[in-house]
Amino acid sequence: MFHVHWFSEILGKATTAQILYPDAGKPPFPTLYLLHGLSDDSTIWLRRTRLEVYAANLPLLIVMPDGYRSFYTNHHEGADYARHFGEELPAFIERTFQVRPTRDARAIGGLSMGGYGALRVGLGYAGRFCSIHSHSGAVGWGQNRNYEQVARATGRGSDFAAELRRIFGPSPEGSDHHLLTLAKRAKKARQLPKISLDCGREDFLLTNNRAFVKELRAAKVPHTYKEHPGSHEWGYWDTHIREALAFHMKNLKLRTGRK
Repeated sequence: MFHVHWFSEILGKATTAQILYPDAGKPPFPTLYLLHGLSDDSTIWLRRTRLEVYAANLPLLIVMPDGYRSFYTNHHEGADYARHFGEELPAFIERTFQVRPTRDARAIGGLSMGGYGALRVGLGYAGRFCSIHSHSGAVGWGQNRNYEQVARATGRGSDFAAELRRIFGPSPEGSDHHLLTLAKRAKKARQLPKISLDCGREDFLLTNNRAFVKELRAAKVPHTYKEHPGSHEWGYWDTHIREALAFHMKNLKLRTGRK
């Protein structure tokens, strides 16, 4: 495992990432970009799940960057985080590690804010990623302008509503923040990545995920969606990251056994 510090020109600051380098297979490897949620940092997947164990036999480089509270999108007032994660970070990884710099060798996924982020980056840069997964994605928070309602529904106050407004702007509908818009655009360009979504039946974001999936179905955007027992917590994500890894390995067309 590597703990990487590097300077981002887009963010104008030093940033970090955790890198799980594979023990199996031979380079160059494919890459999975794995994104964290709103209250966490780049170390959380390794601290709260058995990801290192689950990935031990996979010929797959896993990159866990620090997403701050960015929602992994270009801010209405602030830095271009989507460009950072969709362009700058892969370029850094591909010149630093022995990985394949092609669409069929890049995947992206995440949980909660990172679930939204994986869809935002993966669909916004659909020509760069072959597969996307979202666990318990915060898929509704940047889809409409009623940020006060979002803040109340999540037990947060006016400061959070103001934060969302600075990120997504006054009119996110139809913009690059809007996941359905990005999915339709990728489908029209015939660049749609494979999409896998899941959410716990006791998760407070379940209604948002069901609404988003309904939109995807209406737009005839291919995807898979599953609901499982569980809430918005690490026991759920530790269980279902294994399914996500298998999903990406299938789409990266790689075997899961040690060579």
